[in-house]
Amino acid sequence: MRQLRYAMNVSLDGYVATPDGDLGWASVDDELFRWWSDRVAGTGTTLYGRRLWEAMAGHWPTADRQPGVTPLHAEYARRWRAVPKVVFSTTTAPLDGDARLVAGDAVAEMTRLKEEDGGPLDVGGATLAAAAVRAGLVDEYVLVTHPVLLGGGTPFFPAPGVRADLDLVETRPFPGRVLLTRYATRR
Repeated sequence: MRQLRYAMNVSLDGYVATPDGDLGWASVDDELFRWWSDRVAGTGTTLYGRRLWEAMAGHWPTADRQPGVTPLHAEYARRWRAVPKVVFSTTTAPLDGDARLVAGDAVAEMTRLKEEDGGPLDVGGATLAAAAVRAGLVDEYVLVTHPVLLGGGTPFFPAPGVRADLDLVETRPFPGRVLLTRYATRR
């Protein structure tokens, strides 16, 4: 059975995006960016909600061919393209490349994917992750907490009323006062 992981940059007050949907508020230095890149390299399949997919697909497919790209960003772009992607949406147009569209029951498809052999699944996007949280599918929560208060927006944990007992498995500070905390769901 594959592990389902939910990881995002999060503000100290628990938000992954500002009220207007901006994800660019996080301060990501080279060390943290390398950590994200290494994480992508170790992912079997990434599961995207529509909004995060549109943000990622609007930049990373050609990011390594842009003028002035850093080697670190070029490496991330190559790694990102290499990972199979599943996009959950009822409004997105057909996809190109190594991504497939699922317009049906997201929980049923995530459950099916978990039962397959292969590398870990990463769920991206708070709305899609909320469905996985409510269904009890998330095996690991990874919060990359930045020292900023957004005051509102899209919460990391958008599934009120859900209880999950967790074990802390890793903490790691990054420059810029950023703290990684990783928790495994106790089964």
